[in-house]
Amino acid sequence: MATADVTGPAKDHPRATAVILTVLGYGLVLGTFAGVVPGSIYPDLTLAQVNLLSHAIAAVNTVTTVLLVAGWYYIRQDKVRKHAVAMSSAFILILVFLVLYLTKVGGGGTKEFVGPALPYYTYLAMLAIHIFLSILAVPVVLYTLVLGITHSPAELRETSHRRVGRIAASSWILSLTLGVVAYVLLNHVYDWEFTAAAVVFVPF
Repeated sequence: MATADVTGPAKDHPRATAVILTVLGYGLVLGTFAGVVPGSIYPDLTLAQVNLLSHAIAAVNTVTTVLLVAGWYYIRQDKVRKHAVAMSSAFILILVFLVLYLTKVGGGGTKEFVGPALPYYTYLAMLAIHIFLSILAVPVVLYTLVLGITHSPAELRETSHRRVGRIAASSWILSLTLGVVAYVLLNHVYDWEFTAAAVVFVPF
């Protein structure tokens, strides 16, 4: 947690800081899908390695979800330090997820759902909600994180950290949960087709 004497542009302008970080994050992801980010920065992956990364991503997202729920529980119990550790750890794991995901997509490809119509459209609906919430979560998560890092617990009471944090945590938890369910359907319940170096937003 921050102390009361922390100063700097991030503390003075948390919204602008969150916007800048959001633009950089979106630029990296969209640049990878659009081929703007050089493919040479990603390793050339085999299908087996793509599958391994898919499993790793699902594991990371599952642990992240547990940490977010724990963080929510801790703050409701007024255990501020444990809340901060849980939420900070969750954010670090999201960065790990981003590295794994972009490596998988940029260096290998994507897998597309193959199955009966009803499960297929259910999968697509979950995927659409997952993507929407992922996009929504980025700026609010970053804003909440910037506030948490740059402000002391006493100072945070004078900010929108709690209110925005509820939106960030709830959208983040639901998005990750749907992503893990989509992973299970795609990899362990139904079949899939592999598309090398496809520019398609598929979570696993």
